[in-house]
Amino acid sequence: MDLFLTRMITMLGVAILVAIIARRLHLPYTVGLVLTGIGLAIAQVQAGTFLSHEFIFDLILPPLLFEAAISMQWKALRLDMLPIFILSTFGVLISAALVAAGMVQLLHWPLKSALIFGVLIAATDPIAVIAMFKDIGVKGRLRLLIESESLFNDGVAAVLFALVLGWVDHAAAMTAASVAHVLILMAGGGIAMGLVCAAVAIMLIGRTTDYLIETTVTTVAAYGSFLLAEHFHLSGVMATVAAGLLLGNRGLLSSQESSILSAIGRNFVVTFWDFAAFIANSLVFLLIGLSVSRISFAALGLAAVSCTIGLVLIGRALSVYPLCFLLRQSKWAIPIREQHVLWWGGLRGALALALALALPRSLDYRNQILVAAFAVVIFSVVAQGLTMPWLLRRLRLLPVSAR
Repeated sequence: MDLFLTRMITMLGVAILVAIIARRLHLPYTVGLVLTGIGLAIAQVQAGTFLSHEFIFDLILPPLLFEAAISMQWKALRLDMLPIFILSTFGVLISAALVAAGMVQLLHWPLKSALIFGVLIAATDPIAVIAMFKDIGVKGRLRLLIESESLFNDGVAAVLFALVLGWVDHAAAMTAASVAHVLILMAGGGIAMGLVCAAVAIMLIGRTTDYLIETTVTTVAAYGSFLLAEHFHLSGVMATVAAGLLLGNRGLLSSQESSILSAIGRNFVVTFWDFAAFIANSLVFLLIGLSVSRISFAALGLAAVSCTIGLVLIGRALSVYPLCFLLRQSKWAIPIREQHVLWWGGLRGALALALALALPRSLDYRNQILVAAFAVVIFSVVAQGLTMPWLLRRLRLLPVSAR
């Protein structure tokens, strides 16, 4: 235990230094963390701790999902619910299908392995972009679209991943009815679980004005909704997002008169979850970089890695531009400049790696899937994350003070 704590504190110390330097250079600190981790891996610095499915799912994802959800105003979300729903459902299906087809046709992967990779890599994780948006003051509809679409498509991708993996494990034929049943059960059950946990939390918070108890209840709701949903084979991602949306809109985003939280509690809860998300981000992105030393990219080869990254980018493009084109004459039309940001800002991150790490060791092409997932995540966080400020400047989407 002492060794584990020492390693965690050391990594947090490194993360603090990286965050200070990154902010002075006006770069997303998550990108700096990955680059630092890669540098430490190249220097053969042994951290003694590496990524695992349990680490990401049980420790990292709940605070990241909850922190994003509690700051999302339902009124603004409802106004853009149609494009968000279309992008996070049909967009995931299009991206997964294109990547899977490309892996089969170009790299000659088995269909089942290609489908698994296509689904897990369809989950976007724009944490680096959102962190940069916060630093430079980007607000409004564009930020809402990127953050909310990512939250919901994470849930959709996780549900589809479980569905495809179950099909591969049992080799059973999937009918439209069975697929719909599983999707409704996992996604709908996860949302229901999250709402129930949030409702219980609201009842408990209503009985106290102690800001420490209020914050503790939100913590239990964030982790409890996720773990309970996963225990009953429901979507933990959907559960935590639903719990965060309800608690956020009943506590943080409502007026003081109608808020379930005390005045001190409102400020403290926001600060606490900002801190929790910073710690989670710091650990996971630093570990992504450090884990590079354990990944044999030669197992795929440079040509295959480049092809995979290209397929993921094309899949993301086809899940954004055609769907946005369908909305061009409606009140939900998304300007082409913002579509470019939606495409290039669709980074891959912790959830894709967690799903890849969860694959059974007996699965065909497991190692190739893991290598491909790491390659795409590292490219998206570093290359796309670093070039996003340039893209925003070119598209004139930065606030005047940040140009």
